[in-house]
Amino acid sequence: MTEEYLQSLTEFETSDLFDEPTKAALRLAQYMTDHPEREVTDALFADLRRHFDEAEIVEVAAMIGLFHYTNRFNNAFGIEPTV
Repeated sequence: MTEEYLQSLTEFETSDLFDEPTKAALRLAQYMTDHPEREVTDALFADLRRHFDEAEIVEVAAMIGLFHYTNRFNNAFGIEPTV
């Protein structure tokens, strides 16, 4: 993963570095991060289904959830990431 790729994450919707399946997965990640109290919308699921089958959608959501858990755990204990 290049530095340019990482820097482009905040503008993934307009970046040419991300293909459409990746953008759909990033939309899910953004939604799950911004709206942890809500279910994913039907429109977002429809967008995901254009690129992924049901098992793949579950896998992507599980990875997003795992990273949310890890981040919250680390934040609670003041654990800083190491490089």
